[in-house]
Amino acid sequence: MKSSYFSLGKVSVLCTSFCSKVLLMSAVLFGIMSSATAAEEATLTVAQLLEYQNIAWIIWGGVLVFFMQAGFALLESGSVRAKNTVNVMMKNYTDMCIGGLAFYLVGFGLMMGTNDSGFFGTDHFMPVNLSNMDWALMFFQMMFAATAVTVASGAMAERVSFVGYAVAACLICLFIYPVFASWVWGGYFGGTGWLAELGFIDFAGSTVVHSIGGWLALAGILVIGPRLGRFAPDGTPRLIAGHNMTLVALGGFILWFGWFGFNAGSALSITGNIGLIAVNTFVAAISAVVSYMLISKALNKAILLSDSVNASLIGLVSITAGCATTTPIFAVIIGAAASVIYILSTQALLKLKIDDVVSAVAVHGFGGAWGTLAAGLFYSDDLFNLSRVGVQALGVGVALVWGLGLGLVMYKLINVSFGLKASRLHEQRGLDYTEHAEIGYPEFQKQMFDAKNLTERHL
Repeated sequence: MKSSYFSLGKVSVLCTSFCSKVLLMSAVLFGIMSSATAAEEATLTVAQLLEYQNIAWIIWGGVLVFFMQAGFALLESGSVRAKNTVNVMMKNYTDMCIGGLAFYLVGFGLMMGTNDSGFFGTDHFMPVNLSNMDWALMFFQMMFAATAVTVASGAMAERVSFVGYAVAACLICLFIYPVFASWVWGGYFGGTGWLAELGFIDFAGSTVVHSIGGWLALAGILVIGPRLGRFAPDGTPRLIAGHNMTLVALGGFILWFGWFGFNAGSALSITGNIGLIAVNTFVAAISAVVSYMLISKALNKAILLSDSVNASLIGLVSITAGCATTTPIFAVIIGAAASVIYILSTQALLKLKIDDVVSAVAVHGFGGAWGTLAAGLFYSDDLFNLSRVGVQALGVGVALVWGLGLGLVMYKLINVSFGLKASRLHEQRGLDYTEHAEIGYPEFQKQMFDAKNLTERHL
């Protein structure tokens, strides 16, 4: 029994030792396999990191473009009389809401959906199941659509009805803007736009966003006409000064700040040439302002803050098309020439009795056209290619016909059905009171209106 006991004990010890060794080897093998798996996962994570950074970059660019709405609101409200401050703020605050919803429901699909025809997308309407990158791109493009629609706000300020303007904002983001944008940037989910197929260059939207917005603004102005008293009976323009130049300057700074997201964000990748894009964006704007000041001094004219801000904006609009495909020295030339275009176009519009409160047509319409042509003229390593310039000119012309033509039809129909031009009495009283029952500066204006009537119209 004793011998058997020791034998069994020995076997038990041997079994325990063997099991321990097996477990140890298993642990080592499992550790090796886990390390290999972890290494593989780490490699995948690193590979995905760039995509996450790109998504973050696109979102950040979109946020900067969104902030440009504040710039437009401040610049426009400072450019109008105090009695229309709330109305201008209200239009800028709500056109992105109305337009953004329309763009999500229909516009995104028309612009970025499968574009086999070359003219518009046919799917991805009201999307509910996109990748993280696709959602980021959609967000970015929604901000661009909001920018295009708000250009007309300042141009038609002080005499456009709020409801008519809101209907126009919906239609622009629902159809007019996304269809044209699909010709240049479309086909994200398949196919390509017909202008892109020809080689049309518009990196961040000198034509797609700004010229379309500018030509739509021109259409609106032509339909509603000038403000009361803007032109004398003989056609001589009369100055109607804005009420707050501080807001104008602050709005200009904010727009300039947001433009870095507008242009550099359009690279859609943090590994793109975003440094060059940012520098080109900046130098085009500063050269436009310096050029304007030198011209004013040479002509013995006053150097105006309002025109200085607009000069910076037309410089920014003009470089937007070619900011990724030109060099800083040509960006300086583009910006300097843009200020000349601003001066000439504003004078021409006044002679035609076209009342543009914030010079949106000159800055965005003509500035966008010049910038698009300049992108073809000053294309890096292939300067002054007439074939490329021809394609650019075609795109500029098509944008003019599309934006101005459809804009005239749209605004005339809105004027007939909903009413686009504010009544003479409303324009005289100010749209803050008549449209919104709120006044921007109550401590100065309250004696002009019946306070009881104001509050009765509130909820």
